[in-house]
Amino acid sequence: MSDPSHPVALPGTPGTPPTPPPPAEAPLDPLRLCIFATVALLGWLAGPFALLVFAGLGFAGYWRARRAGLTRSKCLLRDTRLVLAYLALLVVAAGVGIWWEVFRG
Repeated sequence: MSDPSHPVALPGTPGTPPTPPPPAEAPLDPLRLCIFATVALLGWLAGPFALLVFAGLGFAGYWRARRAGLTRSKCLLRDTRLVLAYLALLVVAAGVGIWWEVFRG
């Protein structure tokens, strides 16, 4: 039992010691953008334009995350440099596919 002459302070009340700030968070891992690019690759029959859009979004997202300090991804490739290379390859493949459809179709 507590002594009534020494009341316990509730958090957030005057006289309560401040709470320490939360630890710094890791940069956002744009895993979903990598997944979208892979789905677009599998959906090649729907057209290379979808691949270009999703791979481009994924590349831009991972580029920003890498510049913010992300080095390991939840993507299967793990290393963000490999993920960026993979997404860049998909952008090139989309460009070839678009060229193929426009000039050979």
